[in-house]
Order: sequence, then structure tokens, then C-alpha cells
Amino acid sequence: MRVSAVTMKLLALALVVGLADAFWRMPCRSRSGLARIDPLVSFNAVSDHAHAIHGSDGFSIDAGYDALMAGDCTSCGVSQDKSAYWTPAVYFQGSDGKFTLVEQVGGMLAYYLLYPNADNTSLSGFPKGFQMIAGDTNQRNFSYPVPDLPKSEWSGNMTDQAFLRQAALGFNCLNYATTPEGSLYRHFLPDKAYLDANCVDGVRFELMFPSCWNGVDADSPNHKDHVAYPSEVMTGDCPTGFETRLVSLFYETIWDTYAFKGQAGQFVIANGDLTGYGYHGDFMMGWDDSFLQEAVDQCTNLSGQIQDCPLFTIQDESVYGNCNITLPSALDSEDVVGPMATLPGNPPIESGPAYAGGAGTGGSGNSGSAPPTTSAVAANPVPTLSHSPGVVLASSDTFVPGAVFEAVTDVGAAPSTSSSAIVTAAPPVSSDTQSYFSTSYSTSSQIVNEVLWIEELVTVTASTTATMTLPARKRHLHQHRQRGI
Repeated sequence: MRVSAVTMKLLALALVVGLADAFWRMPCRSRSGLARIDPLVSFNAVSDHAHAIHGSDGFSIDAGYDALMAGDCTSCGVSQDKSAYWTPAVYFQGSDGKFTLVEQVGGMLAYYLLYPNADNTSLSGFPKGFQMIAGDTNQRNFSYPVPDLPKSEWSGNMTDQAFLRQAALGFNCLNYATTPEGSLYRHFLPDKAYLDANCVDGVRFELMFPSCWNGVDADSPNHKDHVAYPSEVMTGDCPTGFETRLVSLFYETIWDTYAFKGQAGQFVIANGDLTGYGYHGDFMMGWDDSFLQEAVDQCTNLSGQIQDCPLFTIQDESVYGNCNITLPSALDSEDVVGPMATLPGNPPIESGPAYAGGAGTGGSGNSGSAPPTTSAVAANPVPTLSHSPGVVLASSDTFVPGAVFEAVTDVGAAPSTSSSAIVTAAPPVSSDTQSYFSTSYSTSSQIVNEVLWIEELVTVTASTTATMTLPARKRHLHQHRQRGI
């Protein structure tokens, strides 16, 4: 296992920049539900596809702000966060046509990134009752350059919200033995042959939410029109009419696609999407709005760790790991794991390039058939985009999730010129458990402190010649002298 630390040069600059590089990441290590529930799109009704749900156990088919806040628990790491975070689940369809749930690795991370507008350092938390959707479940095509042009060259339709919405999706091919790809590098789900050959640690689904707000409406009829993306998706300028800058929300969810290596079949997102273009996510705010604003103003530790904000009450796994929503009677016995003959809700499997049928059209599709081999998939194959190491950011650049920075390596470890700035959820370290580790960083004087978090009792291979057994939830602190300052 090779773990590296971020250079002091980057962190020292961040201390000057302030909010521009500050963030916290909310770990939601357990699901609170896996079900066809989506109160934003299918209020008081069963959704047409299955979602992986994290957050308050007050979530339901007719949930709103008050219901979330009245929940008894949350599956996320901070007890004050009763928000609901949900995205479609991912399935594997084998050669027999049957569907099996792909497992998540490490739950979900929701980043709260503090990116103010360039001309105003103020930043707003989400108002009471705020909710929104990112992505479009019916999208099945991408008509822009692949890979993305440099942001300095974005012009014409690449400045429109339609492009920014699609550029806010990422499918990060994970292989911890190589230099990581950058966030939002690939806006489509690679085909299975590529996943088998390259993504040995699964795929990290990434989703950036809009952070520019009209300053008035907590929601809109389509849950999108009250917000907009800044000109560079994460950073940049807000468009006219949406000048109020909100805390920026970013989801990361890792799916263990490599568990199906060598098996004939295909991966399909729960909404019947083979391409990834229709990936989407929903957010329903469940914070006390005054508390959230206080957190936005004060939780600016550059480590991004919730433990470093004294406002937060950190939950133990015994609490967040046993927080579950109550299913409606219509879904109480529905199989959402498989193997099963159809996707939950039987949404049509559509690969485009035409716009898909949309929610509510389930039952008329081909999800009960064997995977298509030449027709729909061949008509709109996803592009080929090989692994590309994330750009090593200069010390003047702003942090983004999954970004790659110049790094100082561990004492005695093999030299490395770059590493993931934040390792969000590393691979299971034992074939017998679902254990994982994550790495965080903080600074003290001229020292970078590297903290390795072990979530349960596991044996970790430290190098090719040594192993170490670590107790549950123990902090291991390593120090690295600053370089080049």
C-alpha cells in the first residue's frame, strides 16, 4: 500500500486563499435504503427505478424537509445532517438476461465545497426546504468534443447550461496501482471490456450539483430551474439571474464493477441507461438552516475532515450503520438485489442516441430480454477514452475532489510524482470483509500530517515485504517535512 501526502506548498497557499480551497466531505458509509423511492420525481408514488439512498430515515415517497428533520437517525457521519442524498443503483445483466445489483464500496461521499464568486467572498448555505436534481435521467447522447477541451477554450454551446449539466457527470476508472484519473474526466460509462481490462478497483460515479441560485426559490417545478451551474461547472462565474453562490455539492459513489470481470453481459444503471449519460442525483436539504450557515462560515479546515469542525457531532458506526428507512407496503417485498428477470420497475433499456422515454414508462421496455449485442448498443456505442492521469495541479490551482497534486511520498516508500489529493474510498483490503481505508491530511507548522483511517479490523499490506494488522478505527499519524518552500 503506497500512501502519499499533499505538498506543504499547496496547503500553505490554501491558508492564504481561504474559502477558495476549503471544504468538508460528508461520509455516508451505509445506505439508509435501496428502493424505488424518489419523492422529487414521483411524489407519493412508487418510482420507476431503484435508488441507493443515504441520509435521514425520515425519507419516504412523500418526504419533505419536515419529515427528514423528524427522522430518528441518519446514515451519514454527522448527526446534525438529516439531508437525503440519492442516485440510481447500478446492475449487471448477465448472458442469461438476469440482473444482479453491483455492490457499493465505502457507501457515498457528499463533498461540501466552499467556492465563492470571484467578486464576493460571501457563501450561502442551502435555505430551509431546499431541494434539487442534477443530471437528466433521459439523456442518452453527448454531442460535444471528447475529451473536454481546456476550459479556456469553452465557447459557443459549451457555455450553455445543457453542456455544463453533462460535463458535471464523471465515471472515474479506478486502479489504485496507477496514477488516478482526474474528476469529471469521462462523462460516460465505459463498456464492460474496458472496465474488465482497466478498472480493477471499480468505477467512481461522480456528480456535481449546480451552485448558483436565484436567491428566492427553494425549489422549482422540475427541481432544476431555480439553480444553475457556474461557467466552469465547479468554479467560474454564475449566470445572470443566479448570482447567489451556494455551497457546492459533489457526490462520489464507487461501484464494484470488477466483481463481474470475465462474465459475459453488460452494466446498466437502474433507470435503464447503458451509456451513463442519463446518470443523475437528487438532494433534499435536511440541515437546520442556521446551523448549516454557521458550518459554511466556520468549517473551513483545509483537511476536509468532518472531525476537524468542532460544530459537528460525529456519529459512531453503531448509529449510522443501523439507520434504515421504512418501506411502503407496495415495496416491502420487492427484490432489488437479484438475480431477477427485470430491473426493479422494469424501465426500458435505451442506449440512444435519441432522448429516452422518461420516468413512468417502465413495463414497456426490453429489460427482461438478454443483453443486446448488435442493435441498440452498436447504434450508439460510448466513445473510447483511454486512461489519462489527472492533471497535476500547480500550487495556485483550486482543490477539486479527486484532483491530482504534486506529492511527498511516505518515508521508505517508492518515489511518486503525484497522487490523489484525497483518497475517497480505497479498495477492500481483505477478501473476507468490506473494509476500506481512507486518507486525510492536515498541517502543523512545517509538517504535513497524514492520517490513515481503518474502518474495522483488517490486515493491510504496507509493501511487498511487510504487513501490519491494525485495530478498528485507529488513527495512524505520519509526518512529512515540507518540500520546496
